[in-house]
Amino acid sequence: MLKPGTQAPSFTLPDADGDPVTLEDLIAEGPLVLYFYPADFTPGCTKEACAIRDIHDDLIASGLRIVGVSPQDGDSHQRFAARHTLPFPLLSDPDKTAVRAYDVDGPLGFGVRRGTYLIDGDGVIVDAVMADIAIARHLEFIERAMVAQS
Repeated sequence: MLKPGTQAPSFTLPDADGDPVTLEDLIAEGPLVLYFYPADFTPGCTKEACAIRDIHDDLIASGLRIVGVSPQDGDSHQRFAARHTLPFPLLSDPDKTAVRAYDVDGPLGFGVRRGTYLIDGDGVIVDAVMADIAIARHLEFIERAMVAQS
């Protein structure tokens, strides 16, 4: 996991519609919560995405934005977002370029670890959490970031 105080690695990934999105685009509007998750439609990832959905209005009100990243393609992300009414972007990283850059690749290169980063408007990592199974730790992390931002 990348350490707070380091520069967040730049990336360009397609959103669910296939449009390229860069880290610089995302932080141009202010601080960003960037979360990596293993796969659309899995029980843990669905629970995490829905928990974020449920606090999304408060997240935006605090001045933060959130974006999820996983290896699935745009079609999968579109179905996942529609089924669970997710109001935030999901980016596709099928080659795991950003996954590796953010040090959340699974053991021996299999899968993706569940990691969440808070990145400031200058692209510096402010804080981070890694908890593969303890999904609630990611929500707590995001809630603390909202309080700190307000």
